[in-house]
Amino acid sequence: MAETDAKMHAPLAPEGTVSSFVRDGVADVAFGHPKSNSLPASVLRGLAEEITRVGARDDVRVVALSSYGAGAFCAGASFDELVAIADPEAGKEFFMGFARVILAMTRCPAPIVTRVHGKAVGGGVGIVAASDYAIASDKASLRLSELAVGIGPFVVGPAIERKIGPGPFGAMAIDADWRDAKWGEAHGLYAKVIDVVAGLDATVDGFVKQLASSNPDAVRHIKANGWTGTDDWPTLLDGRAALSGRMVLSEYTRAAIAKFKS
Repeated sequence: MAETDAKMHAPLAPEGTVSSFVRDGVADVAFGHPKSNSLPASVLRGLAEEITRVGARDDVRVVALSSYGAGAFCAGASFDELVAIADPEAGKEFFMGFARVILAMTRCPAPIVTRVHGKAVGGGVGIVAASDYAIASDKASLRLSELAVGIGPFVVGPAIERKIGPGPFGAMAIDADWRDAKWGEAHGLYAKVIDVVAGLDATVDGFVKQLASSNPDAVRHIKANGWTGTDDWPTLLDGRAALSGRMVLSEYTRAAIAKFKS
């Protein structure tokens, strides 16, 4: 999100913000939260709704997705909400927030180009994977931290595994270690890695404008073909959300989350 574009987005609210504007065929969607752009239920809901809304517009040819600020791109799930989950139904509903974002992104008729300016953790990696094209800074390292808090990347897993393959995904899920941006580029999560943040905006803006000026029918067919074979994802992700919702209530996971927070 370039500095001039950022002025057109709503200010970052304490509870988090999702905002957008449309210009010249491009829907610029941004999300943010004061805690390193973490993803509470309200931000997840707003993000899924906004992507669905702009994707339905006839004048939108490309969605440019970004997050607020200059720190982390996305810190993943809100730990405050994780520790507040009291029953399996509430747990499933929380994780369904991630499922709805992934489904909104992959079903959006327009391609989604994501600007990743900083670290991506957990659900943030899922957002990157559900994008059609991601351009990142060299500071945009990646981590699936779910196992470190006693659960697993079950809901975001299908999108990540589809993008990088089962071997790299399995390793990423099991050792919960950081991968640098070049690793992300080598394994297909990032289409490009830019060495200087100042050059990131110019690269993203230039690519988005180029894509918006391409044959819209061809671009939309390329997008649709890219997600062929995911028709069962609504059922798959529903089951994964239920699994995560049960697992987050275990004593082991509760203790792991408390330790991780401290």
